[in-house]
Amino acid sequence: MNETEMAKYFYELLKSSDYFGETASIYLNALLNAVVLLILSYVAFKIFRYIAIRIVKSLANKTKTTFDDYLVKNKVFVYLANFAVLFCILELIPLVLIDFPESEIYFEKLIEVLIIFVSIWILRSIFMTFKDYLRTFDTFKDKPIESYIQVFMIVIWIVGIIIVFSAITGQPLFKFLTALGAFSAVLLLIFKDTILGFVASIQVTVNDTVRLGDWITMEKYGADGDVYEINLASVKVRNFDNTITTIPTYYLISDSFKNWRGMSISGGRRIKRSILIKANSIKFLSESDIEELKKVKLISTYIQNKQQEVNEYNLKHDVDKSVQINGRNQTNFGAFRVYIDHYLEQHPDINKDMMMMTRQLAPTAEGIPLELYAFSKDKVWANYERVMAGIFDHLLAAIPYFELECFEYPSGRDLKSLSAPFESQKDS
Repeated sequence: MNETEMAKYFYELLKSSDYFGETASIYLNALLNAVVLLILSYVAFKIFRYIAIRIVKSLANKTKTTFDDYLVKNKVFVYLANFAVLFCILELIPLVLIDFPESEIYFEKLIEVLIIFVSIWILRSIFMTFKDYLRTFDTFKDKPIESYIQVFMIVIWIVGIIIVFSAITGQPLFKFLTALGAFSAVLLLIFKDTILGFVASIQVTVNDTVRLGDWITMEKYGADGDVYEINLASVKVRNFDNTITTIPTYYLISDSFKNWRGMSISGGRRIKRSILIKANSIKFLSESDIEELKKVKLISTYIQNKQQEVNEYNLKHDVDKSVQINGRNQTNFGAFRVYIDHYLEQHPDINKDMMMMTRQLAPTAEGIPLELYAFSKDKVWANYERVMAGIFDHLLAAIPYFELECFEYPSGRDLKSLSAPFESQKDS
């Protein structure tokens, strides 16, 4: 290698080292800028988060309105802080990647996508804030607000995803909206249940079919309890055994169910139960029976006045009372019915302003049903059951005083007692 070639070689080597040194310097500057950006972003995140959580919360606690309290509860200001940090990063990216214009585009698109998703979450938090705030008013306490929020969120998510694709691909938003129109048939199929649920939610609200807190019974789906949530897709019922039944919302307008709200807002809860009386225990009252029943305080006046009316009728029509069936007579069954009426009239837990009666139903193979129909003042289930049990405990214990008998199928012990005489004869 001659001197000329040697000089050229060292010249090229020196030139190359300058190039690599300059390139290394560019990457080093970019790395330092990125580190500075991350540190500033972290500091800004902590500052904004402190403002959103501590300062804003303390200010919200001092105001009279509760709306700002719900804004804090649903983390609206926290998401706004995240939005501010991402926006600052987006503005600083061109400075950090000034020497890398190709990479700058990708990082900007990534931050733009994050900003879109954070914006959607901010809107969701605002909607949830309005829901919680409206729940403080009696007018909206039992309305299915969640259903409408879910519809709005579905629309917002669809629009947000379209904007994301537009930001990533760089294509105009109009093109994606046009494609969405062509894709509408598929969307209708995908969101069929959502659309049905939305329509059902509107009909349920307009027709006032179901409210939050209503006790509903839907035997087909095993639901028997209080409605605690109505959303776009389902109605959630907390059954009285603390299980949860989920019913599709549109079934509330397509299937039959029982809503006990009418009972809840009325003046009482219905008691409708029968006692089966053995037919062969019903009889006319003799003089001695009448004297005994006069001792029963609730019906003593009735028995005396009624017997006087019967005697006057029989005397007026010259009825031969040597045969008891002749003329008019009192019966132990009739006296017992009157006793129940008087007992209900003086019972403190029965609503006297609502229907109250005792009626005899058509005879059956099990006996003659004597139905009690009245309304308990207390509509709470446990208290209602105690009132009803107390009434029937008393009536069942009172039946023997009227020489009546309740019907019941014989038990094994009864059958054994019947067969005992035959067994003793067989042994002897």
